[in-house]
Amino acid sequence: MKVAVYGQNYVKETTQKAVQQLLNFLLLKNAEVFFESEFIKTQNEAILNSSEVQTFETLDSSYDLLISVGGDGTILRAVTYVSDLGIPIVGINTGRLGFLATIQIDEIQTALTEIFNGDYKISERSLLSVSTNPEHSDIVNTNFALNEIALSRKNTTSMITVETHLNGEYLTSYWADGLILSTPTGSTGYSLSCGGPVIAPDAKNFALTPIAPHNLSARPLVIPDNTTVTLRVNGREDQFLMSLDSRIVTLANTTIVTVKKADFVVKMVELLDETFLATLRKKLLWGEDRRN
Repeated sequence: MKVAVYGQNYVKETTQKAVQQLLNFLLLKNAEVFFESEFIKTQNEAILNSSEVQTFETLDSSYDLLISVGGDGTILRAVTYVSDLGIPIVGINTGRLGFLATIQIDEIQTALTEIFNGDYKISERSLLSVSTNPEHSDIVNTNFALNEIALSRKNTTSMITVETHLNGEYLTSYWADGLILSTPTGSTGYSLSCGGPVIAPDAKNFALTPIAPHNLSARPLVIPDNTTVTLRVNGREDQFLMSLDSRIVTLANTTIVTVKKADFVVKMVELLDETFLATLRKKLLWGEDRRN
């Protein structure tokens, strides 16, 4: 098996501990191991100088698996390497909440044994694809997002207006700090913290969630994932920010942003005993009450 390993590009004790366990397991299974070229620089000398470890800067379809070591943010960055190649992603959690990176450090050997034995399932996650009007098309390089695309204010404390059309029909103009368009995967991220709904990963929906709206009647809206969303920003400043997961670009207010469902999916590896509902209970502490 040909395995790519990606992680955070800074030294973290828990990450190094996880990587060592992971590498020991992979070499025991005679896997071909490739570390991302920057990530390997954060590892100890034994790994850095190992003849059994190779490096990669980009991926191709010859890889069987990508293992992300970190939190959910690390997986979002790992997705930019996988893109539309269809390489399954496994997340080892050395971060905090971990909706995507669900394997804990003390579970690495057990979980990967199941995966290498074929005892796993694939969760296909939809993505958002963004395009802009031609004069701004060269600004956005990696034009897809697994969690969300968000438009927000820049260099000002004043609100912006986000004019929103769905399939060419005018919806409203959100007067707010910004607007989030979230996938089901991203519904438990930024959108959730702004009051958006939790959406099951296999639901065919997206969510529009305003960020601190001043028109108090504005509420999150769930829309079909085959909807084309067109956005245009107005405000006191001439520019605004657009984030695609963790990647941020600055755009002029003359930019028209068009968002659709991407024509490919990301394959997340899940263990057979994992369910989304169990993850919600565990991560959001649903049903927990210190009085009981």
